[in-house]
Amino acid sequence: MNLNPKKILVAGDFMLDVYTIGDVQRISPEAPVPVLRVSDESRRAGGAGNAILNLVSLGMEVVALGRVGVDEGGDHFVQALADEGVDVSSVMRDPSFQTPIKNRMIAAGQQLVRIDYETPSTLSSTLENEISAALPTLLKGVDMVAISDYAKGFLSPPLLCTLIEQARSYQIPVVVDPKGRDFTRYRGSTLIKPNLSEALTAAGLGFEATLDEVAHHILQEVGIETLMVTRSQEGISLFNGETRQDFPAQVHDLKDVTGAGDTVLAVVTAALANHMTLAEAAELANIAAGIAIERIGCARVSKSDLYTRSSVLNPK
Repeated sequence: MNLNPKKILVAGDFMLDVYTIGDVQRISPEAPVPVLRVSDESRRAGGAGNAILNLVSLGMEVVALGRVGVDEGGDHFVQALADEGVDVSSVMRDPSFQTPIKNRMIAAGQQLVRIDYETPSTLSSTLENEISAALPTLLKGVDMVAISDYAKGFLSPPLLCTLIEQARSYQIPVVVDPKGRDFTRYRGSTLIKPNLSEALTAAGLGFEATLDEVAHHILQEVGIETLMVTRSQEGISLFNGETRQDFPAQVHDLKDVTGAGDTVLAVVTAALANHMTLAEAAELANIAAGIAIERIGCARVSKSDLYTRSSVLNPK
């Protein structure tokens, strides 16, 4: 199988990731905290933007659907995606919203602290109606829809409902990286991929429930075809109907789990867009997650990375 270019619509919460890198040689005399002497700083598209960047690295054509504020963070975010060839015409600028910024302070490959600038706010009805009206045009020629929910307010229940229904009407599969306790917000999706903690919380069966019980409850309650649960060092478990498949983690050197979920979302979406089986998509995503957490920060996994480690792909 090959990962050929496909058109993917990514809808979700956008934010700016800032990496402040330096070294620590002493403790502050003002408080028992390390003093970071900064040597470099970089800005990257984060949140759903990280899934977009991974899709670009996999050779996909991406349309971004989300919102940023009318601020410097929003400017940096939009420019970062535009520089990668992403269609940013549907990134809404909301003057009442502050673009979320996550600043990670890093020394010697270790994250010391993360500083968040954010005020989640619900999408206004005006923007909600504007986006809903534009969906039929946005979805033309799209092979897959990926939803990356970070609970920052963009993916309102009415917008989610309209987006999923519209995609289904065009027979476009929808893959969701969910957030929160209520997975019924994503009813009608093709596949939902929570991590283990998110799945346990959403099922509401108590932490003594088995993973099979949790999966069965979510599949029935939400009305989806497939549930993919990422389980950190335990790998990925795939539930489709009464069938369960487990894919052990493949990690050579664990460094940073930041953004691994975005990597899985991107790879699963690209794989299914290329008509791979669910098992092939899960295996490929498992390998990609292993590569991502061997790197510092939100890493981008490329096709060449996957070709090196995966027997699923056969490069031409």
